[in-house]
Amino acid sequence: MLRRVPLPVAVLLLAVSTAAVQVGLLAWDTQRDVDPVTGMSTGPYEAWQVLTVGVLLLGLGLAAAWRGPGWLVLVVPVAFTVAWSVTAATAPDGDGLWPVGALLVAAGTAVGGGLCWVLASALRR
Repeated sequence: MLRRVPLPVAVLLLAVSTAAVQVGLLAWDTQRDVDPVTGMSTGPYEAWQVLTVGVLLLGLGLAAAWRGPGWLVLVVPVAFTVAWSVTAATAPDGDGLWPVGALLVAAGTAVGGGLCWVLASALRR
């Protein structure tokens, strides 16, 4: 049986793991794709990156909600939003709109964290 880690260590591990997901899967991809016909740009992320991030954050959120106190799941959206914000704010080609993106990232990951908490709570009963 796995021993429980002290709560401060769990918070640190969860925050570092969450930030590593963002850095490892998203931060390195800054290349936008430009359609030669329309001139529209897309990206920088590919679908596989976003799906992988979603699956990994779901796993981290469920683990936090299942193993720790209910509030522990909040570490995931906070850590991911901070990591994303640092990457976006320091991007050399940034347009200054990163705070808007950060709000959207925070909202989306908070909703995901809430769903993890609800699911873990329901499964515990």
